[in-house]
Amino acid sequence: MTKARPEADQAETGQCDAGPSETDLTFQIEDPGVQQLVGYKTTIDRRDGSCRVTLDLQPPHLNRHGILHGGIVATVLDVVCGNTASQFFDPENHAALVTVSLTLSYVAAVRQGRITATARVTGGGASIAHLLGELHDEEGRLLASATGVFKRIRK
Repeated sequence: MTKARPEADQAETGQCDAGPSETDLTFQIEDPGVQQLVGYKTTIDRRDGSCRVTLDLQPPHLNRHGILHGGIVATVLDVVCGNTASQFFDPENHAALVTVSLTLSYVAAVRQGRITATARVTGGGASIAHLLGELHDEEGRLLASATGVFKRIRK
């Protein structure tokens, strides 16, 4: 995993030169493997440790019915919950962890556009975190929700 400053376009973010920029307040996680295969972007907010995962849907993300594949939904929700849990355990070093359980509820289908996943910690301690994740489309419509349990591992 590497941390990178997100690409920022002043016109896109609406930021002016005064005060900290969006790139100072966030960083992107760049992992080899599945992130490269699927194409999602993972952004962490330095202020509160929150995580956002976005994916611009392409034909390979769709199932044979032309809607977002459930496996992609599960992957994106696992990523957002896991990264949020990692920040909960160690905001400075992005703690290593594993998924203990992930339960999903599929609510609505989507065929195109950008999807965004967010998560929040609902409980936990030194080595276990409980999370709630949500996946929305561009209009803010709930597509799926997840509850997850994540365990910190020490390297």
